[in-house]
Amino acid sequence: MLICPTCQREHDLDLDHCGSCGSTMLICRLGEVECRSCGSVRLARSAETETLVKAGAPGLSEEVEAALRRVLGRQPTS
Repeated sequence: MLICPTCQREHDLDLDHCGSCGSTMLICRLGEVECRSCGSVRLARSAETETLVKAGAPGLSEEVEAALRRVLGRQPTS
């Protein structure tokens, strides 16, 4: 959710903040959260679950391949 800086200052909002500098100027992309103030990057957390899939997890590449086939309509290659 986007909240303008004026509203952030006027209201006592419980916003996510940077663990390094405390700024609320955060952007989330591709599973990472980056602070626009200091450049610190951390893994994004879901409010629903705190479970993260780590790179190299068993079956991860197969799951990604299957998802891409579904989205792009590609046939499996042999």
